[in-house]
Amino acid sequence: MSKGTIVFDLDGTLVDSVPDLAGSLDTLMEERGLAPIGVETARRLIGHGIPNLVRRALAERGVEWQDDTGAAAVKRFTEIYGARVAQETRPYADVETVLEQLAGEGWRMAVCTNKMERFARQIVDHLGLSRHFAVVAGPDTFGVGKPDPRHLTETAAAAGGGHPVLFVGDSEVDIATGKAAGVPVIALTYGYTKTPLDDLGADRLIDTFAELPDAIASLQAEQAAAT
Repeated sequence: MSKGTIVFDLDGTLVDSVPDLAGSLDTLMEERGLAPIGVETARRLIGHGIPNLVRRALAERGVEWQDDTGAAAVKRFTEIYGARVAQETRPYADVETVLEQLAGEGWRMAVCTNKMERFARQIVDHLGLSRHFAVVAGPDTFGVGKPDPRHLTETAAAAGGGHPVLFVGDSEVDIATGKAAGVPVIALTYGYTKTPLDDLGADRLIDTFAELPDAIASLQAEQAAAT
């Protein structure tokens, strides 16, 4: 019997995907005769999916977005990234161990990411994490992306783990999604957020993935006491 459902963001939560995203952006810039973006700038630009990432990267290089050329740039970036999606992407410390622990406790788990589903699946498959997740959902899976709460609620429902539902993420987008869905959010401070997480009202903030089981237990105890 399931203990409930834990839904995870992917980039900045389970895996550090910046090196592959930055490398793909740099290739795109080079093809257009522009200066590379680099890892640190790419880290700041990540969020809201590939079209937004490409738009922000072009803006960094002074390129005004136009629908036809912008769409072509997004298409080309998608091709480049698809060829190296898991080349340098790695899970954060303790992710595998903690996922094993949570599965052993009876949690059903899923991934809810603004990365296209096929790329997210490539990553979790390549890193040997896919066996932990009943569902891997991108914005194309249900036709909506975060911060639309339906992305989270549809993912949780498809995972089939029932209630309670918890969401684990790293950014303002994840916290906004959880709040809109009425789902408690545990936020990791090491991710790709653009805004200080202290100001965003997550139910728990943790600095490492190893802290997640204790944070879940603490949150559940608090909710039990409140009811």
